[in-house]
Amino acid sequence: MNAHHADLAAIGVAARLLEAGELVAFPTETVYGLGADAENPTAIAKIYAAKSRPSNHPVIVHIASHAEAARWAADLPEQAHRLIAAFWPGPLTLIVKRAASISAAVSGGQDTIGLRCPSHPVAQALMHAFKNGKGGIAAPSANKFGHVSPTTAQHVRDEFGADGCGPVRCVLEGGQSTVGIESTIVDLSRMATLGPVLLRPGSISVDAIEAIIGLRPMAPDQGAPRVSGSLQSHYAPRSPVALVASADCATTLRALLERGRSVAVISTGAAQPETSGRQAAAVVSLPAEPSGYAHGLYAALRQLDAIGADLILVEAPPRDAAWSGVWDRLQRAAHDSTGTLQSLLA
Repeated sequence: MNAHHADLAAIGVAARLLEAGELVAFPTETVYGLGADAENPTAIAKIYAAKSRPSNHPVIVHIASHAEAARWAADLPEQAHRLIAAFWPGPLTLIVKRAASISAAVSGGQDTIGLRCPSHPVAQALMHAFKNGKGGIAAPSANKFGHVSPTTAQHVRDEFGADGCGPVRCVLEGGQSTVGIESTIVDLSRMATLGPVLLRPGSISVDAIEAIIGLRPMAPDQGAPRVSGSLQSHYAPRSPVALVASADCATTLRALLERGRSVAVISTGAAQPETSGRQAAAVVSLPAEPSGYAHGLYAALRQLDAIGADLILVEAPPRDAAWSGVWDRLQRAAHDSTGTLQSLLA
């Protein structure tokens, strides 16, 4: 999709709604965002209320271009400029010190701020229409806090209702998000004392970041700023989720079916067994490579969650670095389901 295929009149309406302090959902290349004027604390409060989001959990500010970054930051280290030149517009969020003129409402009360310039053409068109390209749109994912992120406009409506009937005044259409999982988040706010820190993996790898700035981001530490998607349980469907090694997936499924359990499956194409006439309630096969798997993951979780099965059984993907973003999302989705598989097999 390009900006010409988007409804330009709808983009104009959405920009005026944002300027009036309302909430608008819009597509990005990662997931759909729930946007508000990042300079309007009252509007930002509406995001937290709509999502039932804890007030100390920061949101990311989306800006139209790299030229706007300096207005939001107290300081942009040299490494930030290099990463911006390499990856913006794109799925990379940078954590830097927040400018004193910017409300702490976007930062959960912290002195840092998350900045991103998304590449989706509808997002770009919206940001250029909003405040003539000089504003920022605070936007976490457009779903209830902790739930599976939306990758289509319909997912947003499933979560919040039809446009204007709930807290979201309009949802801009933009097709299915191409990346499918949230942005990589890198903390650059402590460069002088600690260096770069990877706070959330995504489609931009640690290797790619190191290649640009000559420093390898560290793992998160206890002093790291709070950021979106950093809780142990997140991106979770209502149905329990269990990750099972690929070699054990078919055997585990057979055992569950023999016990009369209702099981939905996410696999990478392995044959699914039938036991005494029983089959999985549904099977979604995702590509056996990380970008294709990430693209379809949230849609698959939402589809299978709607079935209401006893369990969503996920054939675990490879553990190499290319899959780190996918693994992060799957582990958070399954965190609160610990012990469910064992109880269903009992």
